[in-house]
Amino acid sequence: MDDQPTNKLSPKSSFLMGLATGFLVICTVGFFILLGLFLAKDKDGAQANVTSPSPSGTAPSQLADNPSQPSASISIRGLQPDDHIYGDLKAEATMVVFTDLECPFCKKFHPTAKQVVDNYPGKINLVYRNFPLEQLHSKASKEAEATECAAELGGNDGYWKFVDRLFEITPSNDGLDPAKLPEIAKEIGLDQKKFQDCYDSGKYADKVNAQSQEGIAAGAEGTPYGVILISGQKIPIPGAVPFEQIKATLDPLIQ
Repeated sequence: MDDQPTNKLSPKSSFLMGLATGFLVICTVGFFILLGLFLAKDKDGAQANVTSPSPSGTAPSQLADNPSQPSASISIRGLQPDDHIYGDLKAEATMVVFTDLECPFCKKFHPTAKQVVDNYPGKINLVYRNFPLEQLHSKASKEAEATECAAELGGNDGYWKFVDRLFEITPSNDGLDPAKLPEIAKEIGLDQKKFQDCYDSGKYADKVNAQSQEGIAAGAEGTPYGVILISGQKIPIPGAVPFEQIKATLDPLIQ
């Protein structure tokens, strides 16, 4: 029988082809791994610039890129008789901030919020309303009640002195010992026993809860969450926005 032609590769050719095939497989797998890592990194970066989840979410707010544009869908009240106002009562603009006293980003934003008022004297005032993220910060609701007790005993000044000092000393994230609250009251000149009685009574729990519901209606998905009210406009400030960004929003609006 005549010999048939053979298609067998030499050992050397087989080795080289196998090596090339293996190299291509490794390159392909590596490409998809790197692509996955890149997409994950990009996703994380976007999340760092948006507001946090709702009060039942998992993380407090981080820095937002820019204040939002005016929104007609926001439901929020203007100044109320039981508000505690920092700045001129008759100012043309009000910045309402929904805050959680154990939120580290609220602590960071607190001096910024006051800086806005201080840099526009007589033009804008500041109001804090309570928005404790209870699933994150179990102590925040009672701390909010404590600020209301400070206001009852010390008026508007007592409220702001109490909030200033609380933010100054709290480590945030439920790190403040509740025993420090009456000590703060005494430190700012309030009657410590009356403060303790008010605090223990829970008389302001309904107010704190009502303000939390208002925050949800206003679009709060985390803290801090602000809304600037000016000339009929409602401008959301989602997160611990730097002063310069708020200034850029206000300058065209405030005369």
